Amino acid sequence: MSGIRRTGLRAALCTVPLVLGLLGAAAAPAGAADSRPGRPLTCRGLGVDPDAAVRHRTEIVINAPLHTVWRLQTDVERWPSWQTPVDSAKRLDHGPFRKGSAFRWTTPIPPNPATPATSLEITSTVRQIEHGSCIRWTGPAIGEGLRIDGVHVWNFTPVRGGVRVSTEETHTGAQVEANVPFATEILRQGLESWLRDLKSTAEAGAHGPHH
Repeated sequence: MSGIRRTGLRAALCTVPLVLGLLGAAAAPAGAADSRPGRPLTCRGLGVDPDAAVRHRTEIVINAPLHTVWRLQTDVERWPSWQTPVDSAKRLDHGPFRKGSAFRWTTPIPPNPATPATSLEITSTVRQIEHGSCIRWTGPAIGEGLRIDGVHVWNFTPVRGGVRVSTEETHTGAQVEANVPFATEILRQGLESWLRDLKSTAEAGAHGPHH
């Protein structure tokens, strides 16, 4: 996420875990796999939007314990500490991260010919969750002149030496549907960047002085 310049609608799309898209032709992180044909990811039997034109699936192996990866992903109020584009993140409920948990987070967007400078506000709600195994959340990302509706599924699978994190996301909305290949590429960049940050942060924690 860091080190990649974002402008215009690219920036608008770029930081939503609905989107979290990054720009440029950055290479996929080591260990990541690009979207492949196959059954969609699910959590408790439900997956992404089957009718969405904008979608991507990818995965990465993280050499850290499952509990470390899970804690990073579900402690949403600490996202700004390891996800560069996230300005703020706030839980809208209290207690364990669970079905029905909601959180609101923000990221800035510079001006572009289509929309003025604004802050993109994302409100995500956990629809399905299985501790240590999967999460499915949905919600809108809204900024001035921009709305994206996303469905995001995460799977966590223990493997030798760590955890395979697989993620799939779909987007709908007039702005992204106006250029599906472009929006899909933005989504691909974003998901891979998220996985890269999750991997580097989890592995640093797992191999740090306190572990």
